[in-house]
Amino acid sequence: MGGEIAQGAEWSHESSLDWHLLQYAPHQGVQRLTRDLNRLLRDEPALHELDADPAGYEWIDANDSDNSVLTYLRKSRDQKSVILVACNFTPVPRQTYRVGAPRAGFWREVLNSDAAEYGGSGLGNLGGLSTNPVPCHGRPRSLDLVLPPLSVVALRHESA
Repeated sequence: MGGEIAQGAEWSHESSLDWHLLQYAPHQGVQRLTRDLNRLLRDEPALHELDADPAGYEWIDANDSDNSVLTYLRKSRDQKSVILVACNFTPVPRQTYRVGAPRAGFWREVLNSDAAEYGGSGLGNLGGLSTNPVPCHGRPRSLDLVLPPLSVVALRHESA
């Protein structure tokens, strides 16, 4: 209905979508983001296997109103696939936002809605980062994330 290409006009069943908008970079970026979100949802078991089961979802921190940031986990049925999601709802970049991590090791950034290819600033976690032994959110280790402004960042734990 036009959202996948950032169509400004309301959808109407009497006309086609404004496909001509795809000649402009911002609309191309939204289309790429929509494509990549759909691929991520399809390819990551943690994002679809337990949609209707509370076992597939866990809050890390739902109460950081001072920074307007939400963090949570999505998990697969076998608990092997884990995705950490951080949402920054402000125009303020967070350069070292500490988040408790459920597993030690490397977390690969699998989505950054502020990536340059989507029309964003390109600020992010350089492909991923490793946990450090600093406790946070009731967990013995944490990640120091870069949260771009007005963005969603998703990281997948890489198994050894």
